[in-house]
Amino acid sequence: MTAVQTGFWRDRPTLVTGATGLIGSWVVRRLLELEADVVCIMRDWAPESELVQADLIGKTSLVQGDVLDQALLERVLGEYEVDTVIHLAAQTIVGVANRNPISTFESNIAGTWRLLEACRRSPLVRQVVLASSDKAYGDQETLPYTEATALAGRHPYDVSKSCADLIAQSYASTYGTPVVITRCGNFFGGGDLNWSRIVPGTIRSVLRGQAPVIRSDGTSLRDYFYVEDGAAAYLLLAERLAQEPPLRGQAFNFSNETPVTVIDLVEKILRMMGSRLTPEVRGEAPNEIREQFLDASKARTTLGWRPVFTLDAGLRRTIDWYRSAFDAEQAA
Repeated sequence: MTAVQTGFWRDRPTLVTGATGLIGSWVVRRLLELEADVVCIMRDWAPESELVQADLIGKTSLVQGDVLDQALLERVLGEYEVDTVIHLAAQTIVGVANRNPISTFESNIAGTWRLLEACRRSPLVRQVVLASSDKAYGDQETLPYTEATALAGRHPYDVSKSCADLIAQSYASTYGTPVVITRCGNFFGGGDLNWSRIVPGTIRSVLRGQAPVIRSDGTSLRDYFYVEDGAAAYLLLAERLAQEPPLRGQAFNFSNETPVTVIDLVEKILRMMGSRLTPEVRGEAPNEIREQFLDASKARTTLGWRPVFTLDAGLRRTIDWYRSAFDAEQAA
């Protein structure tokens, strides 16, 4: 992985949306380590998030509000003289999107165009990194997905990411907005409190001595991308955009390029944790794409990017994080 430049970030006014989420917390942590001036917009107070638990939030400028409030966005960009925006705010759970498509569309699509419009109106914003997803590609026959693969989401979450991705490209093409797009595999890492996700859900079950639950049939093939590698990729992309303005409007896949099935991932976690529990396979998850994984060669060749952590190394760090959190909870 090409190292981020400490000097680039020192004192740089940087807005992070979605800072209480999994990737957002780690992005903020890294920005603070690099001495950036971090501004966070928070819609809901999330006391259990890593941003709050690790007391990262007290080291940022916190604005209470919603990315759907364009006037608020314009005020924040202006008053804090924001130079760089990392847009991570989204409704990220597929099951929630299936049950509540409108709130997902509002957050993921309308939230994106309102943020980009606010950036277009701000003369100080020089870099915008926008989180799309591998789900934006939808269900494709040709694998792995490259950045040239068509965006073809069909179900609510996938469609929301396809739309947000295309809107970002539109702003770059039409207005010259300095935005680049990330399409990452399934993030995992310490601090993920969405227990319906397979990695934290499995680890919590093992720590509680309960059989882990696999909602699907377990055969779906996916990328799993460690969150610290993801945070570093976002920052590197912002730096490179500052150096190379022609990158605007481009998308980059980020992945460790080691796809595994859900059942194999769960069994790997069980082995790492020394557990003999047997997973409960329910086969209930609707609207899930059977096989989906990414080609990250563009990021390697164009950005000089490499992941630092293998899948196993990321899982070990993640398991250690939850064990420590579980021990602290038991002690309390």
